[in-house]
Amino acid sequence: MSTSSSSIWFTVTRQEPRLVVPAEPTPRELKQLSDIDDQEGLRFQVLVIMFYESNPFMEGEDPMSVIREGLAIALSFYYPFAWRLVEGPNRKLLVDCTSEGVLFVEADAEVELNQLGDAILPGCPVLEELLHDVPGSNGILGCPLLLLQVTRFRCGGFAIALRLNHSMSDGAGLVQFLSAIAEFIQGKEVTAPSVSPVWQRERLSARHPP
Repeated sequence: MSTSSSSIWFTVTRQEPRLVVPAEPTPRELKQLSDIDDQEGLRFQVLVIMFYESNPFMEGEDPMSVIREGLAIALSFYYPFAWRLVEGPNRKLLVDCTSEGVLFVEADAEVELNQLGDAILPGCPVLEELLHDVPGSNGILGCPLLLLQVTRFRCGGFAIALRLNHSMSDGAGLVQFLSAIAEFIQGKEVTAPSVSPVWQRERLSARHPP
């Protein structure tokens, strides 16, 4: 693997992918996406990667278990992320409450974060190592709406790489979801996200007749 300044070779050991489900039971229903969400031009996957240096205040804490637990609690509120997309009449996208969960991959990299240099910048040449393309997971319909890989580095730092079904959420929605996860991780007494999710996408659907 090469960067703009040097060549970096390292080994990443991954655990078998697992599904993280909401910590609490979720409703059984179909939710309709808006006419904006299900247009053809938005039916693709978005990749995001975030790097975190070792934090002395988190010494003794395993980022894997902490993030996985926060994710499960957040999914109790943002439960449509744990569902699957299906098509209705006229290819209308709907979210089906299967509660199957989001894909979560644990990994360890035999390298220190500071050794990656410019490789952590946009265009990240080591992205394939830090975000495993789990076979059968990259479709739009009937696939996990979110895939996360958390990779630990030898220095104690870690990376969170994720792939999001864009039909399900835009960048602002993803940031809100990730902020909720962070709140549950940081506050043991937190019982609900500070910004409650609201699903009113039917307001952005065309009337019949238009």
